[in-house]
Amino acid sequence: MAFKDTEQITMLDQKQDTKNQPVTCLGMTFENDEARRTYFTEELRKRLPELKQMEGFPVGEDEDILALSDPPYYTACPNPFIPDFIKQWEEAKKQLYGEDQEDHREPFAADVSEGKNDPIYNAHSYHTKVPHKAIMRYILHYTEPGDIVFDSFCGTGMTGVAAQMCGDRNMVMELGYQVKPDGTILREETDEDGKNTWVAFSKLGARRAVLNDLSPAATFIAKNYTQHGEVAEFQERISKALHAVKQKLGWMYETENTETGTSEELLFCVWSDVFLCPECGGDIPFCSTALNDVGKIEGNFHCPHCDIIVSKSSAEHAYETIYEPILNTTRLVSKSVPVEVCCKKKDTNSKYMRPVNQKDLEVLTRVQEFRLAWHPVNKMMFKDHAWGDQWRRGYHSDVTHDYHFFLKRPLAIIAEVRAQLADYLPGLFLITATMLGLSRLQRYTPGSTFPNMIRSGTLYIGSLHREWNALSWIEGKTKGITRMYEKVFNAMGQTVVTTQSASCLLCQPNSSADYIFLDPPFGDNLAYSELNFLWEGWLKVFTRQRDEAIVSKHQSKGLNEYRALMAACFKEAYRVLKPGRWMTVEFSNTRASVWNSIQTALAEAGFIVANLSALDKQQGSFNAITTPTSVKQDLVISAYKPNGGFEERFQKEASTEEGVWDFVRTHLKYLPVTRWQGSLLQIIPERDPRILFDQMVAYYVRKGYPVPISSQEFQIGLGQRFPERDGMYFLPDQVAEYDKKRLTVREILQLQLFVTDESSAIKWLKQQLSRKPQTFQELHPLFFKEISGWQKYEKPLELSELLEQNFLRYDGSGEVPGQIHSYLSTNFKDLRNLAKDDETLRSKGKDRWYVPDPNKQADLEKLREKSLLREFASYMEEMKKSKKKLKQFRTEAIRAGFKKAWGDNDYQTIVDIGRRLPESILQEDDKLLMYYDNAQIRLGML
Repeated sequence: MAFKDTEQITMLDQKQDTKNQPVTCLGMTFENDEARRTYFTEELRKRLPELKQMEGFPVGEDEDILALSDPPYYTACPNPFIPDFIKQWEEAKKQLYGEDQEDHREPFAADVSEGKNDPIYNAHSYHTKVPHKAIMRYILHYTEPGDIVFDSFCGTGMTGVAAQMCGDRNMVMELGYQVKPDGTILREETDEDGKNTWVAFSKLGARRAVLNDLSPAATFIAKNYTQHGEVAEFQERISKALHAVKQKLGWMYETENTETGTSEELLFCVWSDVFLCPECGGDIPFCSTALNDVGKIEGNFHCPHCDIIVSKSSAEHAYETIYEPILNTTRLVSKSVPVEVCCKKKDTNSKYMRPVNQKDLEVLTRVQEFRLAWHPVNKMMFKDHAWGDQWRRGYHSDVTHDYHFFLKRPLAIIAEVRAQLADYLPGLFLITATMLGLSRLQRYTPGSTFPNMIRSGTLYIGSLHREWNALSWIEGKTKGITRMYEKVFNAMGQTVVTTQSASCLLCQPNSSADYIFLDPPFGDNLAYSELNFLWEGWLKVFTRQRDEAIVSKHQSKGLNEYRALMAACFKEAYRVLKPGRWMTVEFSNTRASVWNSIQTALAEAGFIVANLSALDKQQGSFNAITTPTSVKQDLVISAYKPNGGFEERFQKEASTEEGVWDFVRTHLKYLPVTRWQGSLLQIIPERDPRILFDQMVAYYVRKGYPVPISSQEFQIGLGQRFPERDGMYFLPDQVAEYDKKRLTVREILQLQLFVTDESSAIKWLKQQLSRKPQTFQELHPLFFKEISGWQKYEKPLELSELLEQNFLRYDGSGEVPGQIHSYLSTNFKDLRNLAKDDETLRSKGKDRWYVPDPNKQADLEKLREKSLLREFASYMEEMKKSKKKLKQFRTEAIRAGFKKAWGDNDYQTIVDIGRRLPESILQEDDKLLMYYDNAQIRLGML
């Protein structure tokens, strides 16, 4: 696409001073911004009855939802004004680009690494967040200025921030790109001579964004990240509010050193849990007994009364009964006592730690008698006792309501600040940005200078708690939000935020998004509705948990329910995305079953995966840091929606072989031509013939058509129609580009493979033999090392059997095969320039196994398939004799049997065998699950 006028780029970034001047919104002009909000709030009120019928409509009173909203830009419920914005934006694009043109791009294949230490990222915490700079790279690659970016799991709205910041020259240059005076963006690439060169790939300019999330807390945070008023007004109103609070409650942090009489300001107070000695029953303050001389917590410690050695696991919490004035009842709570304070001397401003003294206790007594301003009082998750997946008996036994996560002093400050700021939305944003840091989730680690010690993604309450000076903490957060506002554009009119389920986006028109970026929930990684409950209490609007896509024991949602919910969400994303355009999905979960659920859900929706790459956020969650099996880098899935032309052709060609090759041609077009790791060229697994065949089969099965071609015929046809390089297949114009890049490197970097079953063993052998044809004796010790991770359920196979069914061995007679000849003549000087039937060459090549060419590979595939189907038949016989689950089997045989049964319309066999497989195996194998699910659909079971 080309701009008609490059100066129009800046039009997308213009700001409006809307406080006291006329504003235009959706074609209407208002006296000022408040008049705009009043008008659209009443319009939203009229539509609430119909909006309440939509999935994901939040839990809350109408007036609270309206008060939290800022329509039409942001609604704390489904946003009915989105179609109006889409129409306006599309008309603006036509003025920039003329009539819409087909836009084709390769997937973004490079790995991305971006840190989190940025004022924008740090302004408001969230349980998981992709840095906006990382998302900018994808948006710049896939879109042009004015394009519409969509995110239905927006969280804090980093996709919206990234879309805006694509119009910030300095921010784009921080990514390592160059920006020409006319706004052309260039990135560094390697040319055919191996030299680095700068190549134009995008244009400077903000993109439009539609942001959605099921959580009102998430969309509220996203709104404040992307839409805000004047920075000066924010500073003025917050300063005025804090001044009033200090005048009223400043005494809560005034203390003195009772030994010297020196006045001091309390910076923080350390609270310690108290345990009971299992031997003598005496109180054991955790801090004073478990803390050693160097400030580290010991796992075992001595009882100060009887001197026996105890631990947290062997000692019980001490409890005490208190009167709860808010609930007007007595309550049994775990005992916690203040033990140390950090103070600042008012005369010298020097800071030091000291034990709690009488003055500190007097202030706390006075705090307990203080009557609080309004604050939320909600049963956790509106339930009793074990209220969710995050609930733990060890530290939540006395947490029944949301405000129990706070000590009274910080709660008093937060409540008073909230009262001073009334309905000022940026002020409420300050509250949500502040409150977790002032909650009991804030742990204390002696010797650590890091201020925020909350265990991310949990509601963990530690045995040592640091209660910060809430006034100072809020002042610091005000500065952080101010720095964020100074960097982020005000995107009123460019970013629209809505609150609803991603599985039913009724407000979003068909084919209205130019690009989608998603960071969805993954399995049981995070219980978002529970984690967000503390924020949402202050907002008075809550997540409708019924529609949450999650694996949750408490919500009775397993992998099947999760996959169904994610499939519904991806189907909506598919509907919203324009044909031929891209979706990026960031994946963060170590469980194969969850990964398989995501792949299955994507395929069910109609997306085709073209690339997988890595995203390193440079700072892991708690689980990613502590769990040995955790993936340190997130995966990024690049998937596309086939263009309308292909879809129409497929309807006509699906039953013919031409439909297969049309699919392959279309799919190859969307795959990256090259992939680099530093200066090394990598193998692209998506171009492997077996994976291409699997993609084609999956597409046919999802569409409900029989596959019109066998794997053997596919292998032959692929070699006849498409050029092959390094075991990968390309379109003719692509292979020319690949050949140029290939000349710049000596060898190509192979993917690291882990052998766990027959399929991965074949891939590993192919990798080994492609580099070097080898004898059985050479391969065997290497193979023996690799199979240490072989799955217990997978039937063990001998190396000889794998070689005979998938590769060829040169017996020393006739001409030396080209694969062996090429290796020997390249690596042995004395064998160069010899004829292929030379005796010396034949002797050196004898008994070496090698990867066959496509025609012979097809013959092997045919023989192998017969063997696999015989194995599958034995499982069917076993099934007739016993009702037990299959304990050990060849997964490849099950796949082959399912494939044949599908072609024969024998769906019952697929379901019957599938039920005999261990549930975990079925959930973790995308091919088996694809056939099993679709067979159930054909039989009317789903």
